Amino acid sequence: MDALADDVAAETDVLRDILVGLSEEDWRRATPAAGWTIADQVSHLAHFDATAVKSAVDPDGFRADVENSPPIDPDAVALQYRDLTGEEMLRWFDGERGRLLDTFRALDPGTRLPWYGPAMSAASSLTARLMETWAHGQDVADTVGVTREPTGRLRNVAHIGIGARTYSYAVNGVGMPDTPIRVELVAPDGTAWTWGPEQAVDRVTGPALDFCLAVTQRRHRDDTALEITGPVANEWMSFAQAFAGPAGPGRKAGQFS
Repeated sequence: MDALADDVAAETDVLRDILVGLSEEDWRRATPAAGWTIADQVSHLAHFDATAVKSAVDPDGFRADVENSPPIDPDAVALQYRDLTGEEMLRWFDGERGRLLDTFRALDPGTRLPWYGPAMSAASSLTARLMETWAHGQDVADTVGVTREPTGRLRNVAHIGIGARTYSYAVNGVGMPDTPIRVELVAPDGTAWTWGPEQAVDRVTGPALDFCLAVTQRRHRDDTALEITGPVANEWMSFAQAFAGPAGPGRKAGQFS
């Protein structure tokens, strides 16, 4: 958990390096996520950091909140915090992220925690926070024209994207086939990351960065260098999502060609 928390902290630092130099006007700039500003991207992270902490320290209370609330509406969450200034938003995010890291460092990685989708281990929950930080950070980076250096932390993003394959089918109301998929990715350092049986006919291969951009719906698959082979792999990658909640519209083909 310490190693994973260190990765989350490092990804947080990358995002903060972009945020600290923003003017108040910059915080209100529209991002590639329709209807969302940079401030909305950060409030989303802070809000769900807080709920992740609650799922860990008060799981019964978290379950009650979910049962007594309507389904997740990310736009409604964003609307709650639009009166905060950029400075207030960053201070809130810093506080929630600090509490998240302190809380999760002390947990057994196998502890089961409730969430909006299926329950997850503490390790998977923290990995999800890393994935969300990287994904929403991509929207911020795209908005201000910053290119982030890909790192080995992408393995965490890719892993949770692959693990969420079943959820991707369920949230889109599509029956999941039994056909296995082989995923072979080229890591930023040139090494290979692989998942699934080597003999599988359906395959997804290419740069790890592109796969992560696709499964977090920050790039349309057509705007990546991924090679997708087989009908089942193509079906999955048409709606793959690494995040909990309703299926998102993703990005349009050609938007980042």
